[in-house]
Amino acid sequence: MMTLTQASTSQTRSDVGLATGLRISIARLARRLRVERTAQGTPESELSDTQFAALSVLERHTGMTPERNTGMTPGELAEHEKVQPPSMTRVIAALEERGLVMRVPHSTDRRQVVLSVTEEGRTAVQRVRRRREAWLAKRLKELTPQERATLRAAAPILEKLSQS
Repeated sequence: MMTLTQASTSQTRSDVGLATGLRISIARLARRLRVERTAQGTPESELSDTQFAALSVLERHTGMTPERNTGMTPGELAEHEKVQPPSMTRVIAALEERGLVMRVPHSTDRRQVVLSVTEEGRTAVQRVRRRREAWLAKRLKELTPQERATLRAAAPILEKLSQS
């Protein structure tokens, strides 16, 4: 008779089993990290997942290219987040209304604007990032050194999957 662990190991040996196991585990981990973002009483807890994702992308891209007005155009942001431009327009309006992003004229195309994160927006993203990383670091300490080494080796592979 096969134990649950053996059955689980056997299942994850197939690509379908691996896909199922990864999907479930990654979804649970993402859900748990979302809980860390929505801590009661913080301004970022009022943002939707889509709004916070857009804010995070802008926080990473603001200030990265000195040769142009830093940030991203609304179209670039919509494309990056894989949403339709009208949906992103609503997201941007909500973030702008809260003072988390601002529009500035594009340096070379007067018809365009560039979105930049404000200092308040940057602080919100960094606060959430610290909270999530503290939670995850605490969980990682509960693992064996070999389990942590396995995750360290898997991180670039998971990143590759997320980019495809």
